[in-house]
Order: sequence, then structure tokens, then C-alpha cells
Amino acid sequence: MVTPMGSERVEMRKRQMQVHQEAAASVLQTQHGMGNTPTNASNACCFCWCCCCSCSCLTVRAEDERIKKNTYERRAEEIENCDDSPKPILEDAMTWTMSFERLMKSSAGRGCFRQFLRTEFSEENMMFWLACEELKKETNKTVVEEKVRQIYKDFISILSPKEVSLDSRVRDVINKNMLEPTSHTFEDAQQQIYTLMQRDSYPRYMNSTAYAELLQDLAEQPPATEP
Repeated sequence: MVTPMGSERVEMRKRQMQVHQEAAASVLQTQHGMGNTPTNASNACCFCWCCCCSCSCLTVRAEDERIKKNTYERRAEEIENCDDSPKPILEDAMTWTMSFERLMKSSAGRGCFRQFLRTEFSEENMMFWLACEELKKETNKTVVEEKVRQIYKDFISILSPKEVSLDSRVRDVINKNMLEPTSHTFEDAQQQIYTLMQRDSYPRYMNSTAYAELLQDLAEQPPATEP
């Protein structure tokens, strides 16, 4: 069943396409009459070969990208959502200063660190690392291939809004590994992102107000009573 808003959108797109078809036909007819067929016509997007107007096909494409992005965001939340991570205890949180490895081995630590990365607009680094960890646990070949394809699309592709920063050497390794996907396809990339977080984001988190306030809040909580 088409909703009134959906019906209006369909009619609007039909009118836009009709207008641009007529405009393009008029231009092409004029150019043909002058013996000057546009050389870029073969590269035209839909009916508007000049690409200088707000073509309806671009509107449709933008809508498709919006839907893809929303789908991606829902799927991303399934990767150990930091909001669903266990709450840390003071003794555990205090050990995170010892090493980045100690932090990453703690589920609560990963959750708190991921929240910090979100404020720095680099949450995709943790999401990619977690996705690679899940991939390593998979043994079914078909599932592995599907997960590899999805991880590449979500975090490696230059078209992804969550693309992670990798050097050309690692990207070349990934491209070769994609010919025969395995649970270790992104091993080099995962290590590079791990090192990036360790050297860049981890020191800032340890010195951040967020971490200091977390320790203070945990210290002020009354001790848990045994049932």
C-alpha cells in the first residue's frame, strides 16, 4: 500500500523526469541541428547529459545512499554495542592505565573506550577491530566469505562513511587476500588499526576528562552487598 507521502514523492519524481527528458530532448535536437552532437552524451547520467542541473536521477541516488547508510548504522550497532557493554568496576578500570592490551581485554574497557572514540569521530576503528575478532571465530566457509565481503564494504571501501585509515601496503595485501577470503583476510589491517588506537587514541583517553570522571564516579559508588 502506497502512503500519501510516498505517492506524492513518486509523482514528483515522475514530473521531474518528464521535465528533464523534454529539456534534454530539446537540447539534443538543437545540437543535432547545428551538427554538434555532445561528446559526453555517452557518459550521461540518465537523461541529463550535461549534469549541470538537479537531475531527478541524482535525487533517487541520494535517497538510495541514505537508505544504505541507515542500514549500515543498524548493522554497526550489532557489533558489541558500547551502550550494552558491562559496567566497569573501580578495580578493573584502574588497571587500564597499565597497558592498552589490558584495556582491550576488558569488555567494559572496550565499551568505555569506544564511547570515547565516538566523541573523536573514530569509533569505526574499534568497530572494525571487533568485526575482525568475530570473523576469526567463524569456521563456516560460506559465512566467512560473506563476513569478509561485508567487512570490506563497511570499513575498507573508499565509498564507505566508516572507512578506516590504512596504508597502501596493507590495502594491497587485502586486495590479494580477497581473491581467496579466509577468517584472517584482514589480519594485517586489524593489527595496523590496533597500533593506531594504541599510539594515538589510548593516551588521550587515559588523560581525558571522561576517564577521570569515570574513576571518580566508580569511587563514589557504595560497595556492592552480597545477597
